Amino acid sequence: MRSSAENPEAYINSLPQERKEAISKLRKVLLENLPEGFEEGMGYAMLSYHVPLSKYPQGYHVNPELPLPFINLASQKSYVALYHMGLYSSPELLEWFTYEYLNYSKRKLDMGKSCIRFKKMEDIPYQLIGQLAAKMTPQEWISTYERSVKR
Repeated sequence: MRSSAENPEAYINSLPQERKEAISKLRKVLLENLPEGFEEGMGYAMLSYHVPLSKYPQGYHVNPELPLPFINLASQKSYVALYHMGLYSSPELLEWFTYEYLNYSKRKLDMGKSCIRFKKMEDIPYQLIGQLAAKMTPQEWISTYERSVKR
């Protein structure tokens, strides 16, 4: 479900009601819990929470003109997806999250390398997502990212 929305509000307003509620609530959780220094915007046709170029002028190695992505949030065809790059590049964070997930959901974790998929909107563990968002500062993410890219 590729979006042409130019800002987070337009993106959310384009969604069906059930998805609009879930994405809005996830957005609120992220904005309330992300450490200072991350910026919200649009990236890859979804909501983006990234390190702005003003704080990390090198940008994303795939395209240095883009800010360094950290978390993206999207309504896909059959699920809501939360892409968390820190989970992909930090084994300790991934281990913490997969362990804690068991305390917040009766469902099996549906996850790819950085993508957490929620097929049932009522099963989204908002409190856990807030804790996850708060776990890494922009500087910690930059350091983790640079260690991963320079391997």
